[in-house]
Amino acid sequence: MRELVLHSSEAQAEALSDALLEAGVLSVSVEDADRDTDAEQPLFGEPGTEPDVQAWERNRVVALLPDGADPAQILEGVGDALGADYADALRDWTLRDVPDADWVRLTQSQFGPIPIGKRICIVPSWHRDDPAPSAPDQDAARDIRIELDPGLAFGTGSHPTTHLCLAWLEANLPAGATVLDYGCGSGILAIAARKLGAGRTWAVDIDEQAVAATRDNARVNAVDVQAMLPDALEEGASDVVVANILSNPLKVLAPMLCARVAAGGSLVLSGVLARQADEVCAVYARWMPMSVWQERDGWVCLHGRKA
Repeated sequence: MRELVLHSSEAQAEALSDALLEAGVLSVSVEDADRDTDAEQPLFGEPGTEPDVQAWERNRVVALLPDGADPAQILEGVGDALGADYADALRDWTLRDVPDADWVRLTQSQFGPIPIGKRICIVPSWHRDDPAPSAPDQDAARDIRIELDPGLAFGTGSHPTTHLCLAWLEANLPAGATVLDYGCGSGILAIAARKLGAGRTWAVDIDEQAVAATRDNARVNAVDVQAMLPDALEEGASDVVVANILSNPLKVLAPMLCARVAAGGSLVLSGVLARQADEVCAVYARWMPMSVWQERDGWVCLHGRKA
């Protein structure tokens, strides 16, 4: 396969990318043309928000071509769609070869078994036959293995927020407690709760693909998790409610999540940056006090107990 490489200004990058896709390329990525130089420009937004600027001052636009595609013909179509203002961006272009690779296996190889706390090991499905690593300062292998195939859902265990929630569950989950995992993604937290001794457990997500992934992963791990969309969740409260989302939706969901916590129960929140913790706690203070339980790599896990 080959990649078509062009250069554009900040104002042109988005339209150029869209036109290339319309012309039949397989994918488009936009890179900082000054990357790894003194002129490199940081570009990012807050989690859950859009960055103020959508591209860099000088951009490298890389389009993956289908086998046998004529780059000149593709660029002619792009030029017809965008007009004379883009002539300079389309004039200077290069091709580069993309080496053949098994991209699925290459991507999977980046995610190996993930040990968490003293007992838990998250095992991606492609590592199911690997032996479990030993826990720190212990000779025995970890006794809770969670085989996981994230599919299109969030939650491999590698992100600090997922790690924090799993660590809280391992350290604090009461035996037999009912659990609600709101924003379940791959179902990793709900499955971990069941394996740690939780009672009835619900997993809720607004994404049907996440609900499907949770059901599949629960079946593979031989645990009973009730996975569903929000409208299907029955009335009632749980001993532990855990929500690993992002700060903005967590603030919006505050009254509902607090109402779902049983008297004397715990609310566990993550997806919150350390600098956002006070703001999120202030929102929840109307219903129950929250505080930072633990921090990891700039993210925090918040915990509160309902009176």
